[in-house]
Amino acid sequence: MSWIHAVRAAAASLVLLVGACAQQATETRSGESVGPNAQTEQLTIETSRGPVRLNVEIADDEAERNHGLMYRQSLPDDRGMLFHFQAPERASFWMRNTPLSLDIIFIGVDGRILNIADHTTPFSDDAVPATGVTRGVLEIRAGRAEALGIQPGDRVRHRIFPS
Repeated sequence: MSWIHAVRAAAASLVLLVGACAQQATETRSGESVGPNAQTEQLTIETSRGPVRLNVEIADDEAERNHGLMYRQSLPDDRGMLFHFQAPERASFWMRNTPLSLDIIFIGVDGRILNIADHTTPFSDDAVPATGVTRGVLEIRAGRAEALGIQPGDRVRHRIFPS
């Protein structure tokens, strides 16, 4: 094999490797897409300014909840991730491997917002706790909760919360 052919073969291998890594970064273990092309559901928050509608990815098993928004480089204004706990718990989150600052919204079993941790610190291992027992936690881009008028006590409407 000539030197040119060896370089071309190495370059082709590198392209395949990078493509495989990119594919892995956008798929879960089950092959479902995550990120910009992930399936979303609509969630509505009833605020004093009126309803806020967001398209959310659902993290409803342990693997999805553990991965969350790690490694994400961006998150559109109308998007978020809703962590669904089948059994209510006192949730606590961290920002490990998460380059985005987020607003973390803790939602009680009745669908009301308990507390909001705004502008969380990227890559931090510090605990970000709920003030009570949660059924779900919503993560959105930092500053969006304030910009949208989302506050503790607001009601979240989604299939995982009672009507």
